[in-house]
Amino acid sequence: MSKEVDDILREYGSKISSQIDVDSKVTDISKEYSKFKEDMMPSTTRFERWARAFGGIIRLTLSKKDKLSMQKNLEIAHLDLTSEEVTSFAFFGAFITFLVSVLIYAFVGYYYGIFGGANALFLGLGFAASLFVFYYLYMSPIRLANSWRLKAGSQMVICILYIVVYMKHTSNLERAIAFASQHLRPPLSLDLKKIFWDVEIGRFSTVKESLDHYLEFWQSNAPEFVEAIHLIESSLYEPSNSQRVHTLEKSLQVILDGVYEKMLVFSREVRNPLTNIYMLGVILPTLGLALLPLASTLLGGMIKFYHVFILFNLLVPFFVFYLASQIMLKRPGEYGESEVLELNPDYHLYKSKKPYVFAALICLPILIIGLLPFLFQQVWFLNLVNLQPDIELSVIGGDTLKGIYLFDFKDVLTKSTITTIEELQSAEKIAGPFGIGALLLSLFIPISIALFFSLSYGMRTKQLIKAREKTKELEKEFTNSLFQLGNRLGDGHPAEIAFAKVAESTKGQKTADFFRIVNVNIHHGGMSLEKAIFDNRRGAIIYYPSQLIASSMRILLESVKKGLTIAAESLMSISEYMKNIDKVTSRLRDLLAEVVSDMKGNMTFLAPLLSGIVIGLTGMIALILNKLNTIIDLVAESGEESGYMSMVGITNLFDILEMIPPYYMQIAIGVYIIQVIFILTGVLVTIDSGEDKLKKTYDLGKNLKRGILLYVLLAIIAIVSLSFLASFALGGIGG
Repeated sequence: MSKEVDDILREYGSKISSQIDVDSKVTDISKEYSKFKEDMMPSTTRFERWARAFGGIIRLTLSKKDKLSMQKNLEIAHLDLTSEEVTSFAFFGAFITFLVSVLIYAFVGYYYGIFGGANALFLGLGFAASLFVFYYLYMSPIRLANSWRLKAGSQMVICILYIVVYMKHTSNLERAIAFASQHLRPPLSLDLKKIFWDVEIGRFSTVKESLDHYLEFWQSNAPEFVEAIHLIESSLYEPSNSQRVHTLEKSLQVILDGVYEKMLVFSREVRNPLTNIYMLGVILPTLGLALLPLASTLLGGMIKFYHVFILFNLLVPFFVFYLASQIMLKRPGEYGESEVLELNPDYHLYKSKKPYVFAALICLPILIIGLLPFLFQQVWFLNLVNLQPDIELSVIGGDTLKGIYLFDFKDVLTKSTITTIEELQSAEKIAGPFGIGALLLSLFIPISIALFFSLSYGMRTKQLIKAREKTKELEKEFTNSLFQLGNRLGDGHPAEIAFAKVAESTKGQKTADFFRIVNVNIHHGGMSLEKAIFDNRRGAIIYYPSQLIASSMRILLESVKKGLTIAAESLMSISEYMKNIDKVTSRLRDLLAEVVSDMKGNMTFLAPLLSGIVIGLTGMIALILNKLNTIIDLVAESGEESGYMSMVGITNLFDILEMIPPYYMQIAIGVYIIQVIFILTGVLVTIDSGEDKLKKTYDLGKNLKRGILLYVLLAIIAIVSLSFLASFALGGIGG
């Protein structure tokens, strides 16, 4: 009797297996997890290696609350670490940073006898840097978890779509999740594979338990995704097929509505924080820089140029970056660019180092031009080019520019401008440069830095961006073609004939060649439908590297096994769902358009405009003080003192030698503009597209080019116009 039962089970079991997708083996999915993670997550695995290597040197423990919070972030980021290892690694990194700072401080103090001043300031910065290293490493699990959330969240809608379409013809949740994990791209595909991995290693006894545990991570961040999955689960218990299909369709609508509502709230909440960043990170620092030249003279030289660099190129950018990171943490992750850059066939262009070498060769001469004022203070260079250290601008501007020099380095003891090699060799201490020429040449330094990144980033991303835009246009058109293909299948035509009919009806469209190639492979190449599409050498998908097209064709091959009617319904459902997703995406972009465009305008126009004007004012202040000194010297030589005693008092109060040279001020502002563009571009890309490295790199190249060119152009206009205005005004005073 038992033998007959075994025969019956074997017979019908093989028949059932032939009707179910035998290619998508759950065990194969779970066994690939470790290798898959190693290949697709190099950055996090590097962090794991460092944390394991150094985290075990010093064992530090956290409170129970902090430990649970960090462990949750480690699990979300798929880091095989403990909270103790991360904390110990952060402490060790901070300790090494501070130790190096102390050693450098001791070395400088021992050999040069400098224990205060700039050396003490360096030690203080070393301590601050160690605190930053600790904070950065300690917060890395949160940062990596948020990055994972944004990347995975951007794929949630398409994930629900794949599961719904699969379950419409095969009501099996495990196989639907396995199908989605095979056709989604990382990182969400890795999450879905981990569900099976946890069952394989015995962490959970069933896929349902593993899935429920995974959904706990998204309960607070993406409740609509959790609700959609629960609706899909409930469809398994519906009494009729129509109710089951309705429940599945409802799940997709739930996640679409949820994403729209969350992004609507986010678009309202993000306006004030972005305005605060712009006001506190751009407007106030720029206005503060405008006051520094006079403030430095009033304070008797207490403010040095390196104080400006520390404040405006280290502390303020860090403050802006912190505010920006808080905004990015609040962004919902269910909307954004879902393409995985590492899987792009042109990814080698993005990883190539050649653009950096090419950009460096172009930008190095520009950087050297910016350093010319200092080269003209080197005796060997002056002997090489047979020139003097400086030249008076009166040779090109007449008496109006008398007493104004190109570079204007001054001997601190004599307070006179160094114009000959002999004066340069005899000067013990030199201050400057204060000249308009040096200020104009200093603009080449931020130009060289911005141009380096703009050129290299543009070369790395230009081809990939073009391919992405082309693929998006193709996918938009393919959605309508899918609907036609579904109609042909619904009319009872076999899939092989349906492709020929769609190829005929879509002539002139970009997707027509796809259907034509499939038809040619079938009828002239003797291929099966699967090989006609996915063959490694002649398959149509080779010429159309789109995840949407590939997944749609996989769904077609799966559903055709269930019948033409089911295949037609599946393709028409995909077409309809993709149109709905496009509508929601368009509405979301409209919501964010005002926020993004306002901040982009502030970053690439208003910030360079204000900074350029500030640089012009700084140059004018230096020129006025220089000109007043020249006028007083001329008056003193002529013996006329009436009416000029007040000028002597002014020049004594505002000593130009105590002023921060405009040359350094401009470099600080120019570099700060570059830093602001880096930070705000990252924020805007994250707001608009989520975690999208390709778009961030491409936009950085464009924004740097626009922002720095506008800044330099406006700075030149402001410097030249205000300087000539001040020269004419003071020329009238001098008679």
